[in-house]
Amino acid sequence: MKINPKNGIDKLIFGMKQNDVIAVYGKPDKNYKDEDNNVIFVYNELKIRLTFYEEEDLKLGYLVASSPELELFGYKIISRKIADLKKDLAEKGITKFTLDEFDTFENYFNEENWIILQVEFGEVVKFEIGAIINDKDEFDWKFKK
Repeated sequence: MKINPKNGIDKLIFGMKQNDVIAVYGKPDKNYKDEDNNVIFVYNELKIRLTFYEEEDLKLGYLVASSPELELFGYKIISRKIADLKKDLAEKGITKFTLDEFDTFENYFNEENWIILQVEFGEVVKFEIGAIINDKDEFDWKFKK
């Protein structure tokens, strides 16, 4: 599954609606609302969770994934040593990360691409990517019907 920075993952593009996603991937294994009334889709086989923002007309705005098939710039990321992955990403111009630590986890956040590499025991265990917010403080939706 190819990660497309600022756009989404694989065929999932920020700004899609629930029906657009279902047309591509079928019905989710789980579908629920979170505490903010956002709609969440879970696809077990793809190991991915999708968030459709209630305040944004239920557009796809956030993805959390842990599939071993995830690739960023051709590099597999899940189960990679964070030090090695950061070196690879630096070659692609992604060098700025904010580190947030809690319990045994570390989150490496890159604001420019709105990505988080979640690390435990020195290895990437989860990847998160969100829709970009533009200079007007609005979401930069990429999906065009």
